Amino acid sequence: MAEVTQLIHHYLRHNKRFPHVLCPGCGHGIVLGSLVRSVHQLGLTKDEVVLVAGIGCSGRIAVYVDFNTVHTTHGRTLTFATGIKMANPRLKVIAVMGDGDALSIGGNHFLHAARRNIGVTALILNNNIYGMTGGQSSSTTAENCYSTTSPYGQQEQSFDIVELAKAAGAPYVARSTVLHVKLLDRIITTALARPGFNLVEVLTPCHTQFGRKNKFKTTVDMYKWYKKNAIPLDSLSKLPQEEQNQRTPIGIFVEENRPSLEERYAAITCRLEEASK
Repeated sequence: MAEVTQLIHHYLRHNKRFPHVLCPGCGHGIVLGSLVRSVHQLGLTKDEVVLVAGIGCSGRIAVYVDFNTVHTTHGRTLTFATGIKMANPRLKVIAVMGDGDALSIGGNHFLHAARRNIGVTALILNNNIYGMTGGQSSSTTAENCYSTTSPYGQQEQSFDIVELAKAAGAPYVARSTVLHVKLLDRIITTALARPGFNLVEVLTPCHTQFGRKNKFKTTVDMYKWYKKNAIPLDSLSKLPQEEQNQRTPIGIFVEENRPSLEERYAAITCRLEEASK
């Protein structure tokens, strides 16, 4: 308990209003705790870390952490993060986004950040809906799920964030739920320690906008759903194919080492400087 108190006082801003603005049962606070523990585990100073956040419930995380923080426009989180990393490659740049922020209005930026392998850790807090702005369907709202913009059921195919990141060329792709906290701590810590573009999808419940419209009576029921349906990758292959299709795999899907964009850019700069002498 003493260590927890120490982390809270060291990494969170004391002049912000507490308790936070997140709804009871929201998993975003769990992600905040995991992020703080990961930064602490790696021994990073607060001045070394830049947290860039977009618009939405996940964007409130930037308000509470005592790092260098930037609260950007909707869908442009990775654009700002790219500029910061290229301007000062020594910084540890983290982009925190919701599913709508990252993959709907910001989808093209996400694809190109992964393709370029820019040195940013991207945390996508996926609650399968636009939580803050009214409960509309997002690009990860599953077919036949209900929202304010799909009162008769979502008719569009949803994005699989992990598969999208893999196809775009991200060298590190991982997924956890907020229920699997030890796994979440481990994959965020690993992502922060790596060069290049590192994608961490976090499944987090939004009972206010998603749960109540989709037959979850309480927030606890949503966490029970994660417990029942999320399964580690090494256990997934042991199940029959039909059951595999009904489960959500969690763990590390891709872990490769490739030179990041800022490293490649620095190498070109050095060559040009040597050639001009």
